[in-house]
Formats: sequence, C-alpha cells, structure tokens
Amino acid sequence: MFTERVSTGKRATATTAEGRAKKGAERRRSERLPLGIPVFVRGIDDHGKEFQEFTTAFNISAGGALVATRRYLPASTLISLEIPAAPLPRMATSPVFVRNLPAHPVTVTHSEQCYLVGLKFSKTLQRLAKGKA
Repeated sequence: MFTERVSTGKRATATTAEGRAKKGAERRRSERLPLGIPVFVRGIDDHGKEFQEFTTAFNISAGGALVATRRYLPASTLISLEIPAAPLPRMATSPVFVRNLPAHPVTVTHSEQCYLVGLKFSKTLQRLAKGKA
C-alpha cells in the first residue's frame, strides 16, 4: 500500500509550544464524520474522457471527504461528488441542503482493491449551502 500526496495546498496544523507539529494531531479545520455515504464521483480524466463511478464516501467534513474509487485521480482532476437523494414531496418551505460538491483530490492511497482518495471541496459545505438559500 502506498500513499501519495498529490497537492501541496496549505493546511492547518496543530503545533506544540515550540512550534513543532504534534505527532498524530488532527490537521483538519472541521470534524470528520465517519459516515458511509453512497456517492457518485464524476469528472473528466487525463485523456479528456468523462467518467462516473458509484462508490462510497467513508467520512465527510465541511471541507472534504474520503472516497474509494476504482481509478487513480490525479490532483488536476476536477471532481463533482454527488450525493443521491430520493425525490422530495413539494413543501411550502423546503429545507436547504447540498447534493453536488465540486472538489479535487489532495491525497491518494492505493490498496489492493481500490484507491482511497482524499478530496477537498472547492467551497466548504457552509458556503455551498449559503449559495442555495
């Protein structure tokens, strides 16, 4: 199994009083929720070919998600993560929710059966939801 960092974006890092990073410290700005969520991963590969894959997000936060894919996704791949939802009945005031999340890969870990891809959303969930309100 190998892990590859495919982007060098800035991340928040917990540090000690001496300014060193704490070993094993959580670096994300938002808590990860360990939810198995079915998702569609859509995008355009390096050859300009559109792809769509039905898979699972293993965890999700306001800033990103960890998904399993059958294909390698380089950092240049623009992804649309779509959470499928059943049709809602018409309501006077519909709840605001986000289903389509633009993202790009920041880490890729290859295991024997799939790639675990860490995705960073183009906007946080809060900012995406505000745009829908």
